[in-house]
Amino acid sequence: MKQLNEVLRDWEAVIGLEVHTELTTLNTKMFCSCTFAFGEEANSEVCPICLGLPGSLPSPNRAAIESIVMAGLATGCEIMPDTMFYRKHYFYPDMTKNYQVTQGPIAFCMNGVIELEVTGKAAEEREYRQGTVAIGDEYSAVANDAAATSDSTVASDSATTNDSAAVKQVSAASAPGFSPASGTANTAALDAAAASTPGISLASFAGGYRTRIGITRIHMEEDAGKLVHIGGTDGRISGAAYSLVDYNRCGSPLIELVTEPDLRSPEEARLFLQKLRQIYLTLGISNVSMEEGSLRCDGNISLRRRGETAFGTKTELKNMNSFKNLHDGLSYEICRQAEVLENGGTVRQETRHWEPATKRTIAMRNKETADDYRYFPDPDLAPFHLTSEFIESVRGKLPELPDAKKARYVDKYALPASDAGNLAGDPQLAGFFDAAMAMAEDSTGLAKPIANLLLNDISAWVNQAAIALIEAPFTPTGIYELVQLNNEGTISSKQLKEVFAEMASSGKSPGVIVDERGLRQVSDSAAIEAAIEAVLAANPDKVSEYQSGKSGLLGFFVGQVMRQMQGQGNPQLINELLSARLAK
Repeated sequence: MKQLNEVLRDWEAVIGLEVHTELTTLNTKMFCSCTFAFGEEANSEVCPICLGLPGSLPSPNRAAIESIVMAGLATGCEIMPDTMFYRKHYFYPDMTKNYQVTQGPIAFCMNGVIELEVTGKAAEEREYRQGTVAIGDEYSAVANDAAATSDSTVASDSATTNDSAAVKQVSAASAPGFSPASGTANTAALDAAAASTPGISLASFAGGYRTRIGITRIHMEEDAGKLVHIGGTDGRISGAAYSLVDYNRCGSPLIELVTEPDLRSPEEARLFLQKLRQIYLTLGISNVSMEEGSLRCDGNISLRRRGETAFGTKTELKNMNSFKNLHDGLSYEICRQAEVLENGGTVRQETRHWEPATKRTIAMRNKETADDYRYFPDPDLAPFHLTSEFIESVRGKLPELPDAKKARYVDKYALPASDAGNLAGDPQLAGFFDAAMAMAEDSTGLAKPIANLLLNDISAWVNQAAIALIEAPFTPTGIYELVQLNNEGTISSKQLKEVFAEMASSGKSPGVIVDERGLRQVSDSAAIEAAIEAVLAANPDKVSEYQSGKSGLLGFFVGQVMRQMQGQGNPQLINELLSARLAK
């Protein structure tokens, strides 16, 4: 098969995602009072309601409704005041009642948007960038009108598949480099047109680009149980001797976000999922753990020749359980579909599975349609009406979101955008940083070293210790004091790391550790100058060599002065004073 970059020269990838998120921070399931938690004994958290036994009646979880409304508000969705639950029928062992409670044509949240900032290597996957803008620029009518679209051929298999009416298409007649007769993209013409067409080629946005990804809907549903296949490869049913079912997860509150088919590269898909995870973490509605299955993603992918507006036949990649698998699975499927089409074949509409071990996708089953699921309103659940007071009360609970937090860090503390984004995307790191900076009078002077310590040493320590940052033995106050000691010259950067390691081990304050170990640097100019004179007097030959042009001897003198001061001299000040003295 061709490489991804070769394929994307001639073909445009059209990608939409379906992201399933368990509301793990809630105490009970969606329609019953059963608790749920990852790793509990199999089938220990079930009741007649979540098992769907005859005569049981569901009762909606108010906290779950608040959570989905919060998710909608955070992603720019319109909150629909009137909606209802539907039954989606399918026959599989993980759902005892043979239907799943989900939502119909109108979900709680509709028509949202998330903006992505794509830089570096990630930006290189999308060579043709119609419908995007350069970082720092504003969206224009041209860019918005040029963006491709929405169509039910790449939408979710949810109840709204047949109701997705909005289709925004770019006319083939106006697409540079497209020849209707050949049905192929003339890449030379596309490159030539780049100079006059905003956002279409790699050269236009050397520093990356921004693109908006539409959100069709976020709907509420109950999760299914979990099948455990015994004897199969990689836990899959293929080759398994038998399967076990655990219904603990059955009935857990689950929200599904369905994007418009606005993604154009595997990297954009990966970045979208990462940003959505950051938003949900900030909202506190889920632990969004792909390892535990509380965040799962399906990818819908089709190809069309560059310049065409008609959508190709999609395939769906099910249950991508890591960001890397999402990227790699989509990349492979793009290349596979291109090979099929270029050899005169036809892409089948089917559900496929990504196998990381063999790095390929395999067919699982033909793709179901809305008709196969026989949707109809759930007769046991009354229609919902969300009052404006309820919606506004949820809006009032919204925290500062990652994009706003990132902008604040850049504007207030002059942090680099990458550092600000990394902090803002992790609620624990951001909270720790804000608490430490609350103590700083000169905020810009300490912001960068505190951010560096958090993103490097502290993050590495927390990952190795496998604990949450809030459980660490050191505090924001301690980290502020540690950085301040280094900033004022009391300890060196090397000693800072030594003191931090002791703080993480013992929980002692940095000042106590510095005093116990005798680490305070001498920054008294008079004391350092006296040590310098003693060293120069003891090494007249070296002084002559230095003044004859051997500037590399400065390191020798610094070492000798540090030795004279028993390692407690301020290295930076020693360098400055030595250089000035030897220049005389």
